[in-house]
Amino acid sequence: MRKIDLHAYPGTREWIECQGPYVEALGTYWKREWHAKPEEIVTAEFHEAGVEPCLVALDLSTTIGTEPCSNDYVAEFRDRHHMIAGAWGAVEPAKGHEAIAEARHAIHDLKMIGLHFHPIMQHFSVDERRYYPLFEEVAAMGAAVMIDVGMTGMGAGMPGGMGAKTRHAHPSAIDALAADFPSLTIVMAHPGYPWIDETTAVALHKGNVYWEMSGWAPKYLPPSLLRDMRGRLADKMMFGSDYPSIPYARLFKEWEELGFSDEFLEKFYSRNAERILGL
Repeated sequence: MRKIDLHAYPGTREWIECQGPYVEALGTYWKREWHAKPEEIVTAEFHEAGVEPCLVALDLSTTIGTEPCSNDYVAEFRDRHHMIAGAWGAVEPAKGHEAIAEARHAIHDLKMIGLHFHPIMQHFSVDERRYYPLFEEVAAMGAAVMIDVGMTGMGAGMPGGMGAKTRHAHPSAIDALAADFPSLTIVMAHPGYPWIDETTAVALHKGNVYWEMSGWAPKYLPPSLLRDMRGRLADKMMFGSDYPSIPYARLFKEWEELGFSDEFLEKFYSRNAERILGL
């Protein structure tokens, strides 16, 4: 069974360094050392797990001042390894016209799937009207967006969360964005804790909104969500790991212990991503 990982980070020095002061906090949050790996180790872990990852760039340059794990770097990483299914670009919405230009570069020149946004860490909400020109451009290019929903481990446990506000990642912002941009394909990333029921409502209500389950141990998902995944959300759900957050062996073991049918798992692991994102 093909397994597409819709949400995997490079795990290399370039990715670790762009997280700046959050590295130590992430190690504490995930209860293990948070350190860079050589590219050959990262790709060996993908190969061993039997996954085809979609790598995710990260740009926090306007909030913490680090150099981004850039679109060019991630696209070049993708192009060096045949098992990598695609790549998501990243831009800082606060950069205005510069962000729009970088979005065009990511989609047109680098052939990325679309753009990933981390609202908590980028200190914005996707339904803020001042950022709509960026989403208008993405929609016009026919690209997708993947947007984190719910709490993040970045800044968790630190005084003031390093200035990040969890409310920026509330699913109501996705609801508004989807209503205002009905042609835009939106993938919600992560289960959306502590607003899982509200995130479910957005996925059910908006035909252009889909959902990937990265960054969360499957055994902790609530029964109500598992029921909807088996039923009315079966054609919208997709697999993601948030690599390197949780080991693949644990993720696949837990997903397959939840009693899902092979038909659902095939959709979840690959068929929905193939259909929705053309992977």
